[in-house]
Amino acid sequence: MHSEGSLAKLGGVAPLEASSRRTDKHRLNRGGDRQANRALHVVAVVRLRYCPRTRAYLQRRTEQGLAKRDILRCLKRYILREAHAAIIKDLALTA
Repeated sequence: MHSEGSLAKLGGVAPLEASSRRTDKHRLNRGGDRQANRALHVVAVVRLRYCPRTRAYLQRRTEQGLAKRDILRCLKRYILREAHAAIIKDLALTA
């Protein structure tokens, strides 16, 4: 994985433009590894249940008018960013 974007595409959480003239929206790319996407989904749901910081994020984004589906999309991408940073850090330590 040379970049966070390529890992997102592999995990099926890379955003795709899904806008019309009046709205500016994104959706998840349905390509990529479905098992990786399912793992990210499980992590996101568990964090929403148990992590106070993630619950605060859900509350803040709900107040901004986002649907829960869109919030999960953003949360999956955030989790993937954290995982990518950990992988890069681990690779740097072993090299």
